[in-house]
Amino acid sequence: MDTNESKYDRKTELKAFDDTKAGVKGLVDAGVCKIPQIFISPPDSTKNSNSSTEQFIFPVIDLQGIIDGDQIKRKEVVEKARDASETWGFFQVVNHGIPNDVLEEMIRGVRGFHEQDTEIKKQWYTREFTKKVVYNSNFDLYSAPATNWRDTFFCIMAPNPPSPEELPPICRDIIIKYSQEVKKLGSSLFELLAEALGLNRNHLTDMDCDKGLSVVCHYYPACPEPELTLGASKHADDGFITLLLQDNIGGLQVLHQNHWVDVPPTPGALVVNIADLLQIRRTWRPIRGAKASRAKEVAGSRSRYITG
Repeated sequence: MDTNESKYDRKTELKAFDDTKAGVKGLVDAGVCKIPQIFISPPDSTKNSNSSTEQFIFPVIDLQGIIDGDQIKRKEVVEKARDASETWGFFQVVNHGIPNDVLEEMIRGVRGFHEQDTEIKKQWYTREFTKKVVYNSNFDLYSAPATNWRDTFFCIMAPNPPSPEELPPICRDIIIKYSQEVKKLGSSLFELLAEALGLNRNHLTDMDCDKGLSVVCHYYPACPEPELTLGASKHADDGFITLLLQDNIGGLQVLHQNHWVDVPPTPGALVVNIADLLQIRRTWRPIRGAKASRAKEVAGSRSRYITG
């Protein structure tokens, strides 16, 4: 056995990393040239040999007109949403009603939080997930086989949001504003998905599927050895739907027909993920799609907004 391998104590290294409360950003700020062993992913998980950028075209749905009551357009959108949800489990939406300046400000707010002084961020660092506002690195730090190269800020914004004073000042106003916008869009998407399932338009909203809103803001610092780790390993989202806002760096991939397909970062677009609860409900036919996604690249920042 390799001497270094035999001396490796993962539990101790995880605790030492956690105790800094500085996250992955703290490692980068300290000037690390080699990533700690806790971040090294199993070789099979980082391989990109079955990824594809040309064989498949990621579905994009234009919502322009449906809010204004264009029934012909709405029928087209419902059909596209049904097809994308059944065959992919993911799709992008454009012209969704959220102003671009709100999207851009949200990305700046997330980046601003993660790039502020560590001593300021530490006041929100915790592993007590009963709290409404949480900052840490890897929610599953002590149970995952490999640590992701990622820090996260998380808050519950509905149905019982924190008081404004509980949110970080640097991104407080935009989180509140964006949450309001996402709630409206989420309700519209639930109506479309209900129709796609052959149900009454209000079926999912009447079941309160749109009442909850969690805001999850990921940050992926530049990595000195990106071939050894992942920003987010293969996973499926819980909840009903996920709405994800990408920055212009990209790196998000979804599993489709056993291929990892890049999701192109599109200005003004949001990625919709049909999450677990919407797939397993027995009161309607299941939506079948590629349930897994991952973040292959580990540079820059990205925000994720989960409804449900």
